[in-house]
Amino acid sequence: MKKFQEGVCLENLPWAVALLTEEVSEIKSLLLQQANAKPSETECWFNLDELCEYLPDRPSKQTVYDWVHDRIIPVHKGPKKLRFLKSEIDAWLQQGRKKTHAELQVESIQFLKPKKR
Repeated sequence: MKKFQEGVCLENLPWAVALLTEEVSEIKSLLLQQANAKPSETECWFNLDELCEYLPDRPSKQTVYDWVHDRIIPVHKGPKKLRFLKSEIDAWLQQGRKKTHAELQVESIQFLKPKKR
């Protein structure tokens, strides 16, 4: 590394290119690891304003307060603050999804199948 700090000349150019190629490869692998990181490692928290902006209907703050009071929406209470975990909000939004006729039919067939003992 000391040679590299002294300067690159024609004699050590292949060595410098090899070193730079290796370093770029390491940077690339680190970026790929970060991009493929588990969601729990990159978890995001919302405050009340951010949640209102994130939700598709853009509800008012009072509506969200009502949901919290009625225990409809997942929330974490801190001292004088409400905090919302993005993954929990996403799961909560997906729970409201209506099933298709095909999904309901499969579910009813599974329910009506005789259970083996």
